Amino acid sequence: MKQITVAGNIGKDNAVIRTAGDQKVTGWSVAVSDGFGDKKRTIWFQCNFWGARGEKVAPYLTGGSKVTVAGELSTREHDGKTYLTINVADVTLQGGGREPDQDRPQQKSRDSLGDDEIPF
Repeated sequence: MKQITVAGNIGKDNAVIRTAGDQKVTGWSVAVSDGFGDKKRTIWFQCNFWGARGEKVAPYLTGGSKVTVAGELSTREHDGKTYLTINVADVTLQGGGREPDQDRPQQKSRDSLGDDEIPF
C-alpha cells in the first residue's frame, strides 16, 4: 500500500453518488501547493470516501474549505493523462470555505456505473 496524507483546499463542492452495486461514494478534489517562487505549482488529488462516513461529512466538503486527507494513493489514466487518487481513510476539516448549502442535493444517482467506474 502507498499511504499518503495531504493538506490543501477543496477545489469545488463534493459529489455523492450511488454505484450500480448500491454503494455510496463521496468524491472531491484537493489542491496542494508545491515548490517556491517561480517554481511553485499546484498538485491536484481526487479524493474518494466510500460508505456512510463519506456521506455524513459531505455537506461540509465545500469549495475553498481547507482539509487534511489521509488514505491510500493510487493513479488512473484517462485520455493520456495520469490522475492522482486518494481512497480516503480519514479526513479532517480545517475550516474556511462557506457553510454547507441546505438546498443543495447531497446525492446523485448514477445507476449505470459499476463500483470500479466512478467518474471522479
